[in-house]
Amino acid sequence: MNPPRPTELRLKRAEKLLDITFEDGTRFSLPAEYLRVESPSAEVQGHGPGEKKIVSGRAFVGIIGLEPVGNYAVRIKFDDLHDTGIYSWSYLYELGVEKDKRWRAYLRELAAKGLSREPTRSS
Repeated sequence: MNPPRPTELRLKRAEKLLDITFEDGTRFSLPAEYLRVESPSAEVQGHGPGEKKIVSGRAFVGIIGLEPVGNYAVRIKFDDLHDTGIYSWSYLYELGVEKDKRWRAYLRELAAKGLSREPTRSS
């Protein structure tokens, strides 16, 4: 069974959110930071199982644009210049469904590695 397709994607730049409504009526409001740290790009996910990298310092990241990719996905362009992840409709749905679980795991991993959501300050 195929996951539902989105019927609306609404970028809320000021709130740093992507609101998505799917054809089954499910709605998700996904923060830019969450989308950035869960990017499907090889830079974040690696090239195989167990290679996922923890992305820190993105508490204030925003989205500067969305670019359709065929009829199956969207490329999200972030203001930290990351734009290589292609977010399929099924991956966006998965991110919405698993948001709380994934976010808790992300925060635990940051803490375990002594990293922060806050950007590092350059002196």
